[in-house]
Amino acid sequence: MLGNERSRSYHEFIDDDEDEAGDEGNTQSPGFFDDATEDLEREEPNDGNSQEDDNRGNGPTRSFSRTCLRNFFTVVLIFIYLLLTGVAVFLAYQTISDFLEKLNHPVMSVTYKEVESFSAPGIALYPGKARLLSCKHYDHDHIPPLVDPGTPQEGDCRITNVTYFGPFTNQTEKTAVVVRGPTDVRSKELIFMQFSHNETEEDFSAITYMLFAKFSDLIDSANKSHFMRDCERNYSMWTFSGGFRTWVKMSFVKTSGKNNEAVEFRQESAVVKFNDKRPESEKTNQLFFAVFEWRDPYMQEIRLIVTANPWNSVAILCGVFMALFKAANFAKLTIQWIIRMRKRHLRNKTRELNQIT
Repeated sequence: MLGNERSRSYHEFIDDDEDEAGDEGNTQSPGFFDDATEDLEREEPNDGNSQEDDNRGNGPTRSFSRTCLRNFFTVVLIFIYLLLTGVAVFLAYQTISDFLEKLNHPVMSVTYKEVESFSAPGIALYPGKARLLSCKHYDHDHIPPLVDPGTPQEGDCRITNVTYFGPFTNQTEKTAVVVRGPTDVRSKELIFMQFSHNETEEDFSAITYMLFAKFSDLIDSANKSHFMRDCERNYSMWTFSGGFRTWVKMSFVKTSGKNNEAVEFRQESAVVKFNDKRPESEKTNQLFFAVFEWRDPYMQEIRLIVTANPWNSVAILCGVFMALFKAANFAKLTIQWIIRMRKRHLRNKTRELNQIT
């Protein structure tokens, strides 16, 4: 017992000497241990473990949220790119379609030109077996009462007979009585013609006629048969019936297209019954009456206008291609951003793994 107490006091003495030597060798302030104690109290092992547990618990949730957010923005950007591309392609298709539609279907522009007189038209009549009894000019819509209807009378019309083969059936020979039409529209000049047909075997009786632009073209033509064949191919045919007076009012229409011009006649006709007062023996001859007059002093001009403007289409297409270029550039930047975000995500994940290990 005595030996143990001596050894214990010896060790305590040595420890005290070491403490005093340490105190003499260190020049620290007396409050050094207090500060160290406070630091130890702040950094307790339990607190460090709880912070690490919190970081480990919040780390996966925060990473999952960031990943979802990145995926959402990626889908939105891709959708915007596809939308812009679709709109640009639709605009390009619509622009080209509208241009072709306007190019193939020009718009008609109608204007009316007032004239003092018209060029004398040609009135080609195909009487067949009927006979022209009279042809006279009158003014101011006035036709005097008939005198001896059915008998030949003197006339003042300029008439030309032309024989030719039809343009559609070459074996059919036709004879046309071409009359110079009225010109003075202000004085309401008209032409009154009377035909007689002594055939009673037919069920229906009518005379066909055709109007063409200028009577002078026929007179100046070197080949009148060929000229009348071309007129029949290009102009329309009409008829007027026996036993009536057919009043034809003509209007002149000129159509200007892309490469050529066309002329046509439009007409309004009024039919009035002829009260035949001849003896019964003379009524076997069917009578035809026709009046030709200009309707009004206006010449109608129709122009075919192509509203398709190539410069507008080119400008729209340039805008569309610029939108496509911008969309492609936007897609490129989006892909680069996705790649950069992916690399950053992998780098952060690797760093977290390294911290855990």
